[in-house]
Amino acid sequence: MNKQDLVAKIAKDAEMSKTSASAVVESFIDGITSALKKGHSITFVGFGTFKTSVRKARLARNPQTGAAIKIPKGRVVRFSAGTALKKAVR
Repeated sequence: MNKQDLVAKIAKDAEMSKTSASAVVESFIDGITSALKKGHSITFVGFGTFKTSVRKARLARNPQTGAAIKIPKGRVVRFSAGTALKKAVR
């Protein structure tokens, strides 16, 4: 499922136009993105939790040359699935 499929499903289920459903999806994504940028975690009970974590700096190898590369530390997004989602997928 991609973003357009999700918009179509929301529009059908909520009996709204695709334009309105697209605005809802955009607002949802923007809300999650801005919260994660601020370092907050987002929890949807039964679905899961989005949060950020910091990866420490490390050394890696360039596969073509074999040279060592320094990879700087950085923030990444993590998602842990909730119990209801795990049960539904099984």
